[in-house]
This record gives sequence, C-alpha cells and structure tokens, in this order.
Amino acid sequence: MIGATQFLERMRPFFTVGFNAFMELVRQPIYLLLLTHSGAFIVFLAAVPYFGLGEDPKLVKDMALAVTLLSGLLGAVLCASSSVAQEIRSGTALTVLAKPVGRGTFILGKYAGLAGTLSLLTASNLVAGLLASWMAFDAYGETDVMALAMYFGAGIGAYGVAGFLNFFLRRVFVADAVAAWMALTSGAAAWVTFGSEKQLAFGEMAAADWRLVPAVVLILFALWMIAALALACSTRLDTIPTLAVCLAFFGIGLVSDYLFGRPAQAGAWWAQVLYDMTPNWQQLYLAEALEDKGRIPWGYVGRAAGYAGTVVVAALSCALLLFEDRELG
Repeated sequence: MIGATQFLERMRPFFTVGFNAFMELVRQPIYLLLLTHSGAFIVFLAAVPYFGLGEDPKLVKDMALAVTLLSGLLGAVLCASSSVAQEIRSGTALTVLAKPVGRGTFILGKYAGLAGTLSLLTASNLVAGLLASWMAFDAYGETDVMALAMYFGAGIGAYGVAGFLNFFLRRVFVADAVAAWMALTSGAAAWVTFGSEKQLAFGEMAAADWRLVPAVVLILFALWMIAALALACSTRLDTIPTLAVCLAFFGIGLVSDYLFGRPAQAGAWWAQVLYDMTPNWQQLYLAEALEDKGRIPWGYVGRAAGYAGTVVVAALSCALLLFEDRELG
C-alpha cells in the first residue's frame, strides 16, 4: 500500500505543472481581457431596454449564458495553445521534460491548470450573470444606475489596485488585476443583491435568479470538454488551426441531433456511431429549461458530469497519444 506521504510525493510533479500552468495562463493579457470584458458586457446587457413584451429578463439571462459559453470557448482555445503549442515552439516544453517529469504528467498537469483558469472565468461570469438577473427590467422599469455604477466602479478599482501594486511593489499587473477583479466585483454584486432592495412592476421585489447556477455549471462542463479537445489539437497544431478544429467540432455538436440523430433513429449504423462519438452540446446548454420558472435538477447535473468526464478522458487519451511521439527538439 502506498502511504499518503508517498502518494503526495509522486503527485508533486503533477501539482507543480498544474499550478505553474494556472499561474502562467492567469498572467496572460488575453485572459484578463476575456475575464473583464465578458463580465462587464453581461452586466451591461441588463442596462439596456429591449421592449420585449415582458420577456426582457429572460432575454438578459439567455444572453448572459451565451456570453459565458462563447467567452469560455475562446478562452479554452487560446489558453490551450498558449500552454502547449507555444511552449513546444519555444522549447520550454523540452526544458520541463528534461527534468523528472513524464509526458503524461506534463499533459495532465497542463489540463488541470487550463481547467482551473476556465473555472475562474466561468465563476466571474456567473457573478455578473446573477447581478444582471437582479438588474433586469421590463417596459415598466428602468436601468439600475446604482448597481451599474457599483459593478463598473469595482472593475475600475481592480485595475487601479493592480496598477498601484505594479508601480510601487513591482508585482505582476495582470495576475493582480484578475485577483482584484474577482474580489471587488464579487463584493459589489453581493452588496447589491443582498444589501439593497428594488421593487419591480406589480409589487414584485428584485432578486437574483439562482437557477442560473446549475445552467452555468453545465456550461463549465462543456468548456472542460472543449479544453481537452483544444489541448489535444495543440500538441500538433498552432493556435489558428486549433481554433478552426474546435469551432468545427462545436458546430457539428450543436446540430448532431439533425445530422446524425435522425438517421440513427432510422437504423443507420454509421449515423449511430457518429452520434455517439460527437458531444451533444444541446444537452449542456439548457437556457430553454429556465423558461416559465423551470429548473434544472441537480441530478441531471450529476449525470452530465459523468458524460463530460467520459469525453474529457477520451480527449486527453488522444492528447497523450499525439504527444507521446511529438518531436520537441
């Protein structure tokens, strides 16, 4: 039997690679731009009148989920390419593997760091989405200027704190800006949603729509799946080809019910094989389930976690095979 100390000692290279990958990706300027701009855009969506015949709050929540998915998709591809493809090109990967770090540990550690950055990005967008659901108004309401000012003021304050620390203490601006953004915007959103009251039309009180939480968790599962695919592509391809492959795979998955599902029901074996091999993103993007006060059961989220885990394992297995004989010199 392997003791806990021996297990941790053997896992130390994995934890080291994963933590370094996470910190390296968090320090990327493109990650800071995705994190801040996606969250700010989600909150801005709640400040615009849509004249949607009473469906304005629903439109805001649907668009918040869409922004969360699209920003995560872009972040998964760019971060995967930065974490693997660029390190192979620059020779950094060869330097790491020259130490007692196997290729499998390198890939799995990189994926762990990538999954961590996507989780942080999704958490930031979830905070913005909850605040947007609290701010959303219909034709009888108006923009909540106070909530808008507090969120954007917190975001500007985060950049100010990072600039101060960078100028006086020579700290890394991007990493401090990410940490300050998460802390200050989360605090501002909590202050608005829990510390203030706003009456809506017909006597209703404004409240954050917590049904968004399982919906965003499902989107996070989809992003982990895309990240595993992007990591596998990054072992052989550069950023633009990786983005093209992931977008094509994502697009095919969105219409897999039409392309492969119908022929599979008709008895076509080839369609059944392709339908089973293609991730069905419609099962993880359930904005329609929130209509008419509907909810996403946590039991469904648990089953989706098993589905996502199977796809991630398959994609990482392909990544390990592709990286095993990859020439790094």
